[in-house]
Amino acid sequence: MGAFNILTFVGFTALVAVLSYYWTRGTDEHHSEGYFLGGRSLTAPVIAGSLLLTNLSTEQIVGLTGQAYSEGILVMAWETLAAIAMVVTALLLLPRYLRSGVSTIPGFLEERYDAQTKTITSILFLSGYVIVLLPIVLYSGALAMSTMFDVPALLGVSDTVALWVTVWAIGIVGSIYAIYGGLKAVAVSDTINAVGLFLGGLLIPVFGLAAIGGGSVFEGISTLYTANPEKFDAIGKPDSSIPFATIFTGMMLVQLFYWGTNQAIIQRALGARDLQEGQKGLLIAAALKIFGPVIVVLPGIVAITCSRAGWRSPTRPIRGW
Repeated sequence: MGAFNILTFVGFTALVAVLSYYWTRGTDEHHSEGYFLGGRSLTAPVIAGSLLLTNLSTEQIVGLTGQAYSEGILVMAWETLAAIAMVVTALLLLPRYLRSGVSTIPGFLEERYDAQTKTITSILFLSGYVIVLLPIVLYSGALAMSTMFDVPALLGVSDTVALWVTVWAIGIVGSIYAIYGGLKAVAVSDTINAVGLFLGGLLIPVFGLAAIGGGSVFEGISTLYTANPEKFDAIGKPDSSIPFATIFTGMMLVQLFYWGTNQAIIQRALGARDLQEGQKGLLIAAALKIFGPVIVVLPGIVAITCSRAGWRSPTRPIRGW
């Protein structure tokens, strides 16, 4: 079964690569606009799919699910407020970006202020990606892959060595996609993967609820709430990771920064073929983002229910349970 899972994963990854190449082979990537903005030819579905997959990485799937396991449903604020921030970006920020014709946020700041501001923000953004974001994404992705495919047993190595091997594998494959394909290839591959991830993500809580409900999803929902009423308290206390007051203050500012100025995110909308497509892509992604708590928050609460009931996987225990 392990070999079959790996072959399925590798086969699907190769299929995505082939389809992405086929659908983007006509893009002129010999100039910066073609390479970094996909020739400004991205349509709304591609923008929406790429936005969702760029955001819904293992940073959220592993991290937010784990946070829901420990704190409950209140962490869904990260997902629900994201939808609001995306709407604000579509209606207020994107028109200004596209009207100025810039390809990067630092470029926009240079036009708005001066070259020194562009340099400072470029350094800050790059430092944030390299020091903060990429290590988290690579580590959480490697941890998930290593656990799902039982890489230590497969390669006959320790957990640490398996983790490093998986980190390098993810980094190399991801670099090949980005370097040789440009933004359009990345966006198209993101969209294909997003369909599978979104549908598969919705099935995880369904299977989990059926498991704790004796085969009935509705019975599972009842059991979930009965066993963990405190996990459904959406009002964060002052000592929680999301105090209630921060939802209306600091968290909204963080969401606007992420969805409106984060180059890795907004670049998808900047590559739109026109303003209308860019706005539709952001609004579609915002609508789908409402399902985020079901995909990344609900499984964490299902997991704590299973843990308290002493449930274990029929194949092998899940690490940390």
